[in-house]
Amino acid sequence: MIESLQAQVVKLRAEVEELRARLNRDSSNSSQPPSSKPLWKSPADRKKGRKRGGQPGHGGRKREFVTPDLVEDHRPTTCSGCGESLTGDDRVPFRHQVTEIPEVVAVVTEHRVHTLQCNGCGQETAGDLPRAVPWSSFGPRLQAMVAVCSGGYRLSKRSTRELLRDFFGVRISLGAISNIEQYVSAALEGPMLEAIEHVKRSRAAYVDETGWLQRACRAWLWVAVTARVALFFVRPRRTKATAIEILGRWFVGVSITDRYPGYDWIAAERHQFCWAHLIRDYRGLLDYESSRPYAEQMLTAIERMFAAWHGARLGTTAEVAAALAPSQREIHELLVEGSEASDKRLRQLSRALLKREASLWTFVRRHDVEPTNNIAERALRHAVLWRKSSLGTDSDKGSRFAERILTVVSSLRLQGRRVLAYVADACARALSGSHAHPLWHP
Repeated sequence: MIESLQAQVVKLRAEVEELRARLNRDSSNSSQPPSSKPLWKSPADRKKGRKRGGQPGHGGRKREFVTPDLVEDHRPTTCSGCGESLTGDDRVPFRHQVTEIPEVVAVVTEHRVHTLQCNGCGQETAGDLPRAVPWSSFGPRLQAMVAVCSGGYRLSKRSTRELLRDFFGVRISLGAISNIEQYVSAALEGPMLEAIEHVKRSRAAYVDETGWLQRACRAWLWVAVTARVALFFVRPRRTKATAIEILGRWFVGVSITDRYPGYDWIAAERHQFCWAHLIRDYRGLLDYESSRPYAEQMLTAIERMFAAWHGARLGTTAEVAAALAPSQREIHELLVEGSEASDKRLRQLSRALLKREASLWTFVRRHDVEPTNNIAERALRHAVLWRKSSLGTDSDKGSRFAERILTVVSSLRLQGRRVLAYVADACARALSGSHAHPLWHP
């Protein structure tokens, strides 16, 4: 009887510990997104020890003078002391620049196609619209603005309609906005295909995925980020096949990902596990009494590892390897220890990492590889906010538009290029039957 009660107490304690761990689970110790942070946790809990505003070491920025379009000089006419008339110029006048946007009203051009009858044979002949004139009622720049409002600024179709009316006096229906998105999607097909090939030939690709909705059904949004391009895919499932589709089966670069098994087909020496994900895994183990001491040791070792990497990352590959050698030995020993732990969660994590230990240290051998997948996560953040406001897409065509506009917008922003100008040019070129400009500078 006593043994039965003791066993029941042990079981109940384990259940309470699990419930407490789930209650404390957030984006810092699990794969949950930052937006899932409980409302009762204040913002200060998320960034402890940091004050608002610029952080120590931040140089700050100030507005620089630009070449003005207009110059107005303001000279005093009389002396403030004696009232004598004043003439001449100040060699170093005080400069104050004001930037203003002029009122912009859309220009409507009416194209009249005449049909004329021949005086000789009576045959009627109709004129033709120039090839550069769209059959749509809206020109390339307006089409580009509609697309960028959604994919670049996360506006709903209704918000886009109101913006066009308030800013430019354009009246447009929601159906017309949907049609425009499909025109733009077709114009961006070429840049999308170029981005796909670019990722497959890249030296390093940061890959991640998150949930998406298509017709209110669960889908997945994937991203692969290189130094120049951010490539997005919407697919119905989170599978190994999609990872292969994005990278190509014969991808020879380095993939930086989380530990999702769909990436296990990548050779360990060409695969970098994201240390930020691992830190969250070990923080999650802090909520369990049996694994807490080990998790504290591992987190301290990882902190030392990052400090060594930051101190040596600008050096040669040999210098980086020498600086991180002690951390590699320490973490390996901790993994071996954890693989024999009584705690099941800790034991499974340690054994999985030992099995592909080479994927922990690819960044030591490659200067062009980061130890975290934060680049991909930052690229996804914009898309996730768009998904939350738009509730995803309603069709395959809508998903293709989302892929293409997200790819173009994110890639151009990576390169510091103007998005609206590029998309408008792509739409104009599509009207004339030519290809869009390359998505990245060679």
